[in-house]
Amino acid sequence: MDGRDTDVVVVGAGGGGLTAALAAAEQGAGVALLEKLDRPGGNTFVSTGSIPAAGSRYQRDAGIEDSAERMVADLSRQSGPHGTGHLLRLLAEGSADLVEWLVESHSVDLRLITDYRHVGHSVPRLHAPPDRRGASLTRDLLAAVRRLGVDVVTGNPVARLLTDDGRVNGVVVDGPRSGTYELRAPAVVLASNGFGNNRDMVARWIPGISGARYSGAEGSTGEAITWAAALGARLENMGAYQGYAALAHPHGSIVSWTTVEKGGFLLSPHGDRMGDESVGYSGFAPVVALAAEESHVVFDTRIRDFVREHEPEFAELVEAGGVREAPDAPSLAAVIGCDTSAVERALEDQRHAAVTGTADSMGRTDFPMGALRAPYCAVRSVPAIFHTQGGVDVDEHAAVRTTAGGVIQGLHAVGGVAAGISGRSGAGGYSSGNGLLTAVGLGRIAGEAAAQTAAHTAAS
Repeated sequence: MDGRDTDVVVVGAGGGGLTAALAAAEQGAGVALLEKLDRPGGNTFVSTGSIPAAGSRYQRDAGIEDSAERMVADLSRQSGPHGTGHLLRLLAEGSADLVEWLVESHSVDLRLITDYRHVGHSVPRLHAPPDRRGASLTRDLLAAVRRLGVDVVTGNPVARLLTDDGRVNGVVVDGPRSGTYELRAPAVVLASNGFGNNRDMVARWIPGISGARYSGAEGSTGEAITWAAALGARLENMGAYQGYAALAHPHGSIVSWTTVEKGGFLLSPHGDRMGDESVGYSGFAPVVALAAEESHVVFDTRIRDFVREHEPEFAELVEAGGVREAPDAPSLAAVIGCDTSAVERALEDQRHAAVTGTADSMGRTDFPMGALRAPYCAVRSVPAIFHTQGGVDVDEHAAVRTTAGGVIQGLHAVGGVAAGISGRSGAGGYSSGNGLLTAVGLGRIAGEAAAQTAAHTAAS
């Protein structure tokens, strides 16, 4: 390609963009990695850094039998039908090799989580940093791309795509610190996340949550989806999103859903259960939002201590005073600000179900640590949206598909820019790790394909 400034431009330095840059550079391509904000990381930075992988050697070492077929079945059961089934199978089949490649070829520290499975998974298959922080995953990915000579250029927002006869051949950067300049390349990877922080786009595509609190990355403003759509990109699953039912208030950190999975539950300000929490932290978010502006997560000190031992972010919430302890039901009711009788009913409902092995009044049957017992704990919380799961449709090379059935030459999309695998609409289709799977999994695919495009155009 005449006039190229580099081989591959990656727009966005979250987990998807960093992995795309890593894969492209590993293939020998020159890579420009542009981040509009002053810090890389995107939604990966604020996540738990958990990547699902089926059939990894780390699972085998732990005696866990898993397969891509089982993973597809699990995630499909959670999501229901949607427009990106082809991606689900592609990502599941490549997931074990993806995690092993990150760990063994690029020193990304990921460990199999065996103390919980989390939403949507029938066996332990989440691989995460030891501290279960996306910031640690971001740190390791940054170190990996830098070892391959890739500079992460922050504060350089892309304003639009450059095209020539329908083919994308670069970007225009325009920002107060960067100034305005063009950067030409035969392949561009869009990795700048979804549109959760763009109120107009949320109101258009997911009007039911347009007033919800947003707690994802600041840079999730959706412009990359708009650029691709203007070039004829096909959009899929635009009504899907990942919510979180319990964001600690006013602390702002997530209340680990392990507290619920081990036997806890959520109560409204009146002390009432709102539904079956086993649908998961994402699926339960709209349930809470419809019932009340805030709620309390209730569990006991056994669960508190177990989660605190395994999850540093939750330990910090405990140390910050975000987990209130109550010696008995009346004290727990006082923490919540409701009648004691309501709390006693909820506790007895959970106790009876846990002891007898029957469903509680909400239809829930899973209480792994048995009946809650005093002393109890409560965390004041609010529901939130974390990131959107709809975007542009991509093929097996993460190339952007068009409404006419072809692809936009020179353009790839990953992560929140690409359509996800969490159902057509709503929050209930999200399985733990879906966001990072489409970011990192598609990132590797897109980076390799973009490098091949650059090499091919250079030779032609």
